[in-house]
Amino acid sequence: MIKKILISSCLLLSIVAFSQEGTSSPYSFYGIGETRFNGNVESRSMGGISMIPDSTRINFQNPAGYGNLRLTNFTIAASSSSIKQKSQTSITTAKRTTLDYLALAIPLGKFGAGFGLIPYSSVGYKIEEKVTDITNRFSGTGGLSRVFLGTGYRILPNLSIGATAYYNFGKIQISSLQIKSDVSSASRDLNVNDLNGVNFNLGLMYQHKMKDKLTLFGSLYYTPKSVLNSINVETIDVVDYNPNYTVTTQTDLQMPQKWALGLGIGDNKKWVVGAEITIQDAGKLYNIYNTKDNVSYSNNERYALGGYFTPSTKPFDSYLKKITYRAGFVYEKSGLIINSTEVNDIGMTLGFGLPISGSFSNLNLGFEFGKKGTTSNDLVQENYLIINLGFSLNDKWFVKSKYR
Repeated sequence: MIKKILISSCLLLSIVAFSQEGTSSPYSFYGIGETRFNGNVESRSMGGISMIPDSTRINFQNPAGYGNLRLTNFTIAASSSSIKQKSQTSITTAKRTTLDYLALAIPLGKFGAGFGLIPYSSVGYKIEEKVTDITNRFSGTGGLSRVFLGTGYRILPNLSIGATAYYNFGKIQISSLQIKSDVSSASRDLNVNDLNGVNFNLGLMYQHKMKDKLTLFGSLYYTPKSVLNSINVETIDVVDYNPNYTVTTQTDLQMPQKWALGLGIGDNKKWVVGAEITIQDAGKLYNIYNTKDNVSYSNNERYALGGYFTPSTKPFDSYLKKITYRAGFVYEKSGLIINSTEVNDIGMTLGFGLPISGSFSNLNLGFEFGKKGTTSNDLVQENYLIINLGFSLNDKWFVKSKYR
């Protein structure tokens, strides 16, 4: 059954990943768009922590987690967001529904391996600006996606290492339209930017049993900086006429390096609480079409606190006791500075792991709500609610049948 779901889902997500508009934020104008969280629904529901070893789920953030797998895991997830955007002069609302990831991981003794498809960034905005008799309209779509192949190895019962290779690809289309009230035609500046590049992620996970039912968990992963090739075709024309100016430029953008350190404590079968710090360099992800004098970039810093609680793992207890309850808190300094004001994000997360009877599989439901940005200094404040839904389907593959 899981194999049939895998094939049909791969075909579906491969098509949708190229066409979906994953954001409606004006902040996605900058760089290569709004960066998506690189984690599963379970991790998102706990603020994004990734240090907990799991034998049945893919750890997207730390590839050392592949070394802990005991069952084949197929996972797919989608999210729906509702955002209220406030400025000093207006209030608007936006809604988006997107597929978030699709992946398969397989245990291979002390090794584990996985591959899949996951979005990295999204661009999606429409902005209108009026100055006397001139109207400027800005719009953008697209983003960056990545296919990945990762592997992990359990060196010792309590220590594992891993690595993931990513191929990043995507297209971003930016349009600037200028309309003058007493002129029938308008001028347009259209930028189509093709992106591609390769990068890697290295990870380590450690656990130390302090006493019965109490274990210390540690996680460290590092993403080196890398080159992202950008080919931009800029067309300047008068709408309703043939283009009269086209130029192609090739630029090497720089994807930033990233460090993440996490620590947790608890009984892995029942409860764990943990905290994680992620620091990412500013990099160089802006292009000729979105460079502004009032914009600068600094390090991205993310602070997360979260955990889970499962009342019982006994097979004959009630269903409610078998549900895994998750919660978390996250504060993120985005590194985007506009008008000398940094765009920050603060939020809370909740989640529920709903077991599917008769299997090790789960349906995972998560909620995120918080605030990004501010209305000060001509910026936009976004109050958001995001609902995440994921399936984690587990089974044993490559098992030889036994006959009497």
